[in-house]
Amino acid sequence: MQEQRQRVAIVTGASKGIGAAVSRRLAREGLTLVAHFAHGREEAHRLIGEIETTGGKAVAVQGDLADPATASALFDAAERAFGGVDILVNTAGIMELGPIVEFEDSTFERQVAVNLGGVFRGMREAARRLRDGGRIVNFSSSVVGLYQPGYGVYAATKAAVEAMTHVLAKELGKRRITVNAVAPGPVETQLFLKDKSPEQVRAIIAMNPFGRLGQPEDIANVVAFLVGPDGGWVNGQIIRANGGVI
Repeated sequence: MQEQRQRVAIVTGASKGIGAAVSRRLAREGLTLVAHFAHGREEAHRLIGEIETTGGKAVAVQGDLADPATASALFDAAERAFGGVDILVNTAGIMELGPIVEFEDSTFERQVAVNLGGVFRGMREAARRLRDGGRIVNFSSSVVGLYQPGYGVYAATKAAVEAMTHVLAKELGKRRITVNAVAPGPVETQLFLKDKSPEQVRAIIAMNPFGRLGQPEDIANVVAFLVGPDGGWVNGQIIRANGGVI
C-alpha cells in the first residue's frame, strides 16, 4: 500500500496571534509547517518547539513580506526541507489607522507593501509552485464593508486582497487549487488591541451579538476547514468570521 504524502503548509505571520493559532491547529491536523515570521524570532522558535514536541514537523523562516524576494525564499525553504508545498495561508499583515487627510506617504506605502504586495507575491508564487489540488487562504478583514473612519487605507488593502482572491480562484481551477479568504471581525490579538482604550474595546464588544471578541482559535478553525478534506468545494469565497457583527 502506497504511503500517503504528508501535506506541507506555509503560514505567514506565524509567530503571533492568528498566525500562531493557525499554525498550531494545522499541525494538530497532521500538516507539516513552514512558519514565516518578520520580527518575532523568539516566539516563532517557541512555536516550532511546541509543534515538534507533539510529534509534528516544522521550520521557521524569517523575512520581510515587503521585500519582493521573500515569497520565493519561503517556497525555496519549504522545498528544501520537505520537498514541496500544498498550502499557503497568508495571515501576515500590519494595521496603521488614521484619517486619510492625515495619512503620511511612508505609512501608506508600507501598509500597501505588506498587506497587498506581500500577499500578491505569495499568491503568485503559490500559483507557480503549489502542487495540484492545493489550497490558498488569504486574509481580509470585516472592516471591508463597514467603511469606518480611520480604516481607509487598511480596508483598501484588504478589499484588493478580496478582488485578487476571486480572480485567482478562477485562474487556478483547472489545477484543483482552491483560493479563498477569511475576513475576521475583531479578534483579541496584539494587532487589534494596539492603541485602543478599554472604553473603545468595550464599545466594539457591545457591537457583537455574542458579546465578546473573537479568539485566534475561532479563526484557526475556519482555516482548518478550508484547507481540510471537507473544504474542497469552497472556492473563490470570502468568509466573514466575525460572530455576526455585520
